[in-house]
Amino acid sequence: MLLSLAACGTTYELPTITENNKADAQKLFAEAKSAPHSQMVSPEAAESRFHRVKDRVGPVATELCKQESAANSLKDCNATIVYDRTLQERNAFFYYDDEQPRIIVTQSFVQTTKNDDELAFVLGHEYGHLIGRHIEKQKQQRIAGAIILGAATAYVQAQSQTAYSYASQAEMDRNIDAGMAMGDQAYSQTYELESDMLGARIAAAAGYNPKIGAAFFARPEDSRSVSGTSLSFWGTHPSDERRVAIVLATQQQISQKQGLVREKPSRQTP
Repeated sequence: MLLSLAACGTTYELPTITENNKADAQKLFAEAKSAPHSQMVSPEAAESRFHRVKDRVGPVATELCKQESAANSLKDCNATIVYDRTLQERNAFFYYDDEQPRIIVTQSFVQTTKNDDELAFVLGHEYGHLIGRHIEKQKQQRIAGAIILGAATAYVQAQSQTAYSYASQAEMDRNIDAGMAMGDQAYSQTYELESDMLGARIAAAAGYNPKIGAAFFARPEDSRSVSGTSLSFWGTHPSDERRVAIVLATQQQISQKQGLVREKPSRQTP
């Protein structure tokens, strides 16, 4: 039954990470971690950067989404990119608002970017969640996870001839909740890597350097917001050297003019 979770994997093959990619990523990651904190840019400079980058990245990402829409069953590629001046959290995220794809970028987040390349990569990354249908797949995984552990609990109870009771129902409920959480986590890291790969391609196609942009992930930033009540961008997008290596490997593919390669459908056994 675990194969039903595997069916919600990535849409595209991730690039192969070479030893050179690993070494370069390790070096870049270490440099970014040790770099001194830069001053936040002014609200005016941040908003100017946002519009400048959005106007280049948006059309490129939308065009890629449309190219992939038929095969990916995407209904709407026209994501609205919102610049939020009110939220204090330094974050950027993708979500659906009544089936309309939206990307929220907070002003405080843009103020922390050092250059246009960083913002371009992040916007491309968020578009990657749309193109990869990650929200839809997470929903499928939650349902699959709940069914798997719920069914497993029912089977064990039947085998042990446990009489239906409040206790056994409570156990069933706990396992269904755990199964939903398992579904949420099943491919969350892989989805992030796929979005990194797509984000690198989008940023590069828009004329930005994804290697410079990816350094944004490696910064030694707080994973929580200033208030401590919510996660910052670095909390919802945990950094590690593999993420940087994926971007470097993708950049290598782009230089060699290699396009996206779809994952082959997995075979499921009854």
